[in-house]
Amino acid sequence: MKPELVIMRAIYEPAIADLERDFTVHRLWLKDDAEAFLREHGGQIRVAVTTVPYGFSLADFNTMPKLEFLACFGPYYALIDRAEAKRRGIRVSHTPDSTAEPVADLTMGLMIAVMRRLCESDRFVRAGKWATGVFPAGVEVRGKTCGIVGFGRIGREIAKRAAAFDMKLCYHGPRQKDDVDLPYYADLEQMAREVDCLIVTCALTETTRNLIDARILEALGKDGFLINVARGAIVDEDALIAALQKGAIAGAALDVFRDEPQVPAALTALDNVVLAAHIGTSTREVREGRHRKFNTDIKAWLDGKPLIYAVPF
Repeated sequence: MKPELVIMRAIYEPAIADLERDFTVHRLWLKDDAEAFLREHGGQIRVAVTTVPYGFSLADFNTMPKLEFLACFGPYYALIDRAEAKRRGIRVSHTPDSTAEPVADLTMGLMIAVMRRLCESDRFVRAGKWATGVFPAGVEVRGKTCGIVGFGRIGREIAKRAAAFDMKLCYHGPRQKDDVDLPYYADLEQMAREVDCLIVTCALTETTRNLIDARILEALGKDGFLINVARGAIVDEDALIAALQKGAIAGAALDVFRDEPQVPAALTALDNVVLAAHIGTSTREVREGRHRKFNTDIKAWLDGKPLIYAVPF
């Protein structure tokens, strides 16, 4: 009899197909009542698969008392309760890789899309309006000032790409970096006043939750653009919607949302917003690389061998 496995959130479909050869697979996100399913079947689950944004909490562990192996389809594990996994003797794996480059590529695409109004133009052409009207102009990326919130690996990769567009660059973070020769702003509000584009790349912590609030958006101003490729909760979504609706900022491009995959109807109704489905690392190259690492440790667990990509405790 195949061991039972639960997938907490959707992952790369070919990886799921591989799992179905060796496991009885339950797709939790498709259950009508996930809590009821786990109450009834959680005691039979031996393997769980999670994702970086979802993680795995103490409450999740409590629903699966016979869990032996937890696999994260992604490189980060901050939201996994590693202390609880260690206490229960549960083996945990992940799929380490560099997300900086593909996320930086997407960021530039989002920036160009919202500033040059690419998505609006696409809708304009598809609606047959071009023959009877002139599409409104966007604004140039070249020469604009780009402020990066959080200057880690992703922020640095974005800076490299933005520099190639002849943008001026500056950054904000908890401290100035000795090896970065760019203007640093300890005061985020001050930086927001000085830039044309504010790009959010920092980690979500209790300090950064709702960091981009009404005050920062007001400072960014009616000609400013917000791009968020970090985590949805770093931006006060209600304040952002209000700022976009009243023209307090020019536009926003978002790859992440507070309660994804749920996106507020107020955002989808706005023309000056570009919306993406958290696709920062959604490339064939990244997915296939993670798939290979994921399969390696799944097979290691099945064969009773050490994990290659074990999460450290």
